[in-house]
Amino acid sequence: MHRYVRRAAAASTALALSLLAACGAGSGDDGKTVRLVTHDSFNVSKSVLKKFTERTGYEVEVVSGGDAGAMVNQAALNKGNPQGDVLFGVDTALLSRALDQEIFTPYRAKDLEKVPERYRADDRNRVTPVDSGEICVNYDRKYFAEKDLEPPRTLDDLTKPAYRDLLVTENAATSSPGLGFLLATVEEYGEDGWKGYWKKLRANGVEVVDGWEQAYNDRFSGSRGGKGEGDRPLVVSYASSPPVEVVDAEPKPKQAPTGVASETCFRQVEFAGLLDGAENAEGGRELLDFLLSKEFQEDMPLQMFVNPVREDARLPELFTRYGEQAKDPATMAPERIADNREQWVKAWTSLVVK
Repeated sequence: MHRYVRRAAAASTALALSLLAACGAGSGDDGKTVRLVTHDSFNVSKSVLKKFTERTGYEVEVVSGGDAGAMVNQAALNKGNPQGDVLFGVDTALLSRALDQEIFTPYRAKDLEKVPERYRADDRNRVTPVDSGEICVNYDRKYFAEKDLEPPRTLDDLTKPAYRDLLVTENAATSSPGLGFLLATVEEYGEDGWKGYWKKLRANGVEVVDGWEQAYNDRFSGSRGGKGEGDRPLVVSYASSPPVEVVDAEPKPKQAPTGVASETCFRQVEFAGLLDGAENAEGGRELLDFLLSKEFQEDMPLQMFVNPVREDARLPELFTRYGEQAKDPATMAPERIADNREQWVKAWTSLVVK
């Protein structure tokens, strides 16, 4: 999901450096360092990472791979001689590309049986599901209350005159949430209908920007973490965005300032895998087990604002109080995405981007 973004993206470089210092990375000549290649939005509590080292004896070195797409491309170029031992952050939209390149070595992670089948995507266990999230349209509650206007609920609603010039979305060619929103419309309207739907959105004044940061923090009127100057009360973001808006608020409000149009959502799952040619394959397998442990799974929601995939992992009170559950989010097989992504994005670009 990709993912996933938000606050973690702004501090990713500093976080990676702090983890390296905390874990003694770079002193792996004794074979006790395991290297995790991941995207810029990765985050984890130092205390949780310390438990892994105490339990296994392995220290974790975090290797930043850029955004998810760049990370997968680099892993393919380095096939057989990888940058690290485990790669985390391959999402649904990129999974088939990674599997086709055969960059992973099969491994069935401990406690995989505690992950529902709907999150698993490879019967050869080349990848392990780690988290999930829904890309959804978010709305600014204050705007709609002041206008005495019901916020949209469905994709169809977004094409209605009442919501003209209100929506901002990300470019499907350059942004994971933008691509996820495009896939949601393809799944909803089919090959014969999705282009017509986007023509209606364009006629209704949809705005397209390059990425999530610009859409949410600059253009969305409901963002409290951005400049607060946006004039678009609808934005393509995540079902977990409302908790983000209140995480630092004191006292906590009765309700998050943003809401979720729960019938506009597309589910993404993020995966991790043992890289082919890993120098420390044993440590890599231990790390994959740890990514499915209750400690890591229950730490993720407030670190990366994603949902755990382990069914017995508890969500923090901030999520249960302020988060919103997507109603039957759209999904799509990674193989179908891989077969059609390029042509869909090309067609979308010609329709929407001027």
